[in-house]
Amino acid sequence: MSAGSQPTGEVHPRSIALLKAKGIATDGYSSKSWNNLPATPDIVITVCGNAAGETCPAYLGNVLRAHWGVDDPAEEQINASFENAYRILRARIEAFLALAPETIKDHKVLKSELDGIASIV
Repeated sequence: MSAGSQPTGEVHPRSIALLKAKGIATDGYSSKSWNNLPATPDIVITVCGNAAGETCPAYLGNVLRAHWGVDDPAEEQINASFENAYRILRARIEAFLALAPETIKDHKVLKSELDGIASIV
C-alpha cells in the first residue's frame, strides 16, 4: 500500500509517464491519505526527503518503521529527478525483496536491514 500525510489527490504526471515507460501499469493509481488505508500495515517506510520527522497516525499502532528518504522529484520538475528517485527506490525495494525469510521473522534484524537499505543510492 502507498499513502501519505498530505495527498494531492493525483499522481504527478511525470511519475505516471516514467512508470509507463518502464512497463509498469498505472491504472487506478491515486494520491491517497494514510488515514484511508484498507488495512493496518505491518511495516511503514517513509520515503519523502522531509517525512522522517512526521508522526504516523495513532491507528497504525506498534508497527515497524524505517525511513528511506528520497528527494521529491516534483520539487525540481525535471525528468532526471524522477528517473533518479525511481532508480533509488527500485534498488531499495529489490534489496528488501531479496532479504532471507528468516530476516523478516526477526523484527530487530529486519529493522537493521531496513535501515541499511536506506543507504542504497
